[in-house]
Amino acid sequence: MSKRKILILAEQCNPEWPSLPIVGYKYARALAKVADVTVVTHVRNQENIEKAADMGAPVEFIDTEWLAAPMDKFATWLRGGDQVAWSTNMIMSYPPYVAFERQAWSAVKDRVAAGEFDLIHRITPMSPTMPSAMVGKGGVPFVIGPLNGNLDWPAAFTGEQKREKERARSLRDFYKFLPYAKRTQTKADCLLAGFQHTIDDLNYADPNKIISFPEVGIDPELFHANRAKEPFSGDGPYEFLFAGRLVPYKVPEAAVRAFAQSDVLKAHKMTIIGDGPELPRLQAIVAEHNAQDRVIFEGRKTQTEVADAMRRADAFVFPSIRELGAGVVVEAMACGTLLIVTDYGAPGALVSGGRGKALPLSPMDGLVKSNQKAMEACVAEPAVHAALAAAGCEYAHTAFTWDAKAKYTAEIYEAVINGAPLRSFDAYD
Repeated sequence: MSKRKILILAEQCNPEWPSLPIVGYKYARALAKVADVTVVTHVRNQENIEKAADMGAPVEFIDTEWLAAPMDKFATWLRGGDQVAWSTNMIMSYPPYVAFERQAWSAVKDRVAAGEFDLIHRITPMSPTMPSAMVGKGGVPFVIGPLNGNLDWPAAFTGEQKREKERARSLRDFYKFLPYAKRTQTKADCLLAGFQHTIDDLNYADPNKIISFPEVGIDPELFHANRAKEPFSGDGPYEFLFAGRLVPYKVPEAAVRAFAQSDVLKAHKMTIIGDGPELPRLQAIVAEHNAQDRVIFEGRKTQTEVADAMRRADAFVFPSIRELGAGVVVEAMACGTLLIVTDYGAPGALVSGGRGKALPLSPMDGLVKSNQKAMEACVAEPAVHAALAAAGCEYAHTAFTWDAKAKYTAEIYEAVINGAPLRSFDAYD
């Protein structure tokens, strides 16, 4: 059977930019293996996409820099940089994105009318707050997602929310009154939603058109386990790792305090990979406990370096309290590392079913105590925790390689085009 002709909308799609842009790029590239794909993206991605030269499909570029550039500059000024105030960034992104889709539609509408495409799939942006101006046009099936969003700030972390500059979070639900918002959900033929917190936000959509589908994925040639690595035997230090931006909502403080305060863990090691506004706080905590020789700050690293660090580590400690997708959790799983996470949002869902340790959400002091207890248990019962790590590794490589996700997406395309019932992939339920 010939491959389906799919128009991919991926405004954020860049092989060299972290977070959403690289996820969009890798997903689009994987889809090009299972379908006859044309990718439409923003002109700001052109240089890096053409330099990579591995998309495997034609790419067309939409230039809305006349609006996107000044809005991005204004948003950066309002946020005081690009590390915090994510809600403010999303609000400022609305006008440029609507302009992108309207201009994209002008570029492709004649080809859509001529039957050049079997289906249109918008893969980025992934926020449910960003509506589509194209959905429902041209009489072609329209898939949106994976979407991810709608995870509330835990009430006990108002201090972290303030340091994160997330005051604009209170305005989030007003997106439902914006132009195109309701019709985006009602006119889409299928909506892929990352986790239950996002599914709960799709109030206008037909539940039968919503499929659970996390947006994160892994490259197995980069994120894989070290088969020669022996489980911790008690000789040498047990190695704990935190990797991520050092921002308030990821709560690196809980991991560092838990480790530095423990007498049991004094013979062991914690590595912190990442940078951000929380770094001075963390360094002060380490100095307060005279743990500079045990807690090592390594700054930012490349993906290859992070993957190597994950393979060396025995446990990945990630107490983030507002993690929507948690790509780093799946990457650590794939490297055969034990996961210790907070049971809230994506991390808790990913490690459920015996794939790691999910600790109850609690105020900061409780989170510190539970992480400390979990880390001390790792040292005391390494065999038990090695089994959890192995289960997580198998899960990551079964459900989250980009090729596996693309293959499942192709099945979704067939169901949507043929009007068949939509089926969730069991691993994502």
